Amino acid sequence: MIRKADSNITVPVAIILVAFLWFITFYLTVGVFWTKIALSTVILAAFALWAAPDIRHRVTCNARALVWGVLSAGALYGLFWIGRTVSLLLFPFAGDQIWSVYDKASGYNPCIILCVLLFITGPCEEIFWRGFLQDNLMKRYGKNAGWISATIVYAGVHIWSLNFMLVGAAAVAGAFWGALYRRTETLTPVIISHALWSAVIFTLAPMN
Repeated sequence: MIRKADSNITVPVAIILVAFLWFITFYLTVGVFWTKIALSTVILAAFALWAAPDIRHRVTCNARALVWGVLSAGALYGLFWIGRTVSLLLFPFAGDQIWSVYDKASGYNPCIILCVLLFITGPCEEIFWRGFLQDNLMKRYGKNAGWISATIVYAGVHIWSLNFMLVGAAAVAGAFWGALYRRTETLTPVIISHALWSAVIFTLAPMN
């Protein structure tokens, strides 16, 4: 029988850990952003799998999960396109802040960035955020409160970017993927959705 670590300890530790890693990744200017985000998400996924080994049983490959993942990625892309359009009309600073997010990819091979997003950050983030953190919070506080709490933490740690648009984007994306996980209670759709969406919006069809 697989034994899970005590969530009363691992959940607070996980929140402190991700806040620290996001501080290094987004706030500190030393190092390459893409290297830092890749390493940070791998560390988080490793922590999640150690604390909750049963996560691997929530990754199931089937046609339904694939369809959910692909369609939800497209829906989120459309939602962001609408959000970008409205934000540019409402906020004078929106354009510069959106550009600053994309500027992190300036000078780097887009194929490498695509691979990082598709195969590392997307899957690893979902293993940690939805597979570990949100799952534990839903079990402790109920599905709705757990989903909302996880979304708040997801958006909150992005405050280190000092970018209002990025924090808002994280809140929307976190709520979206959290709702998808809440409904399906399986990780495959959210992993596919996150990986495809981030690869498309940052490299294949950016919105800068």
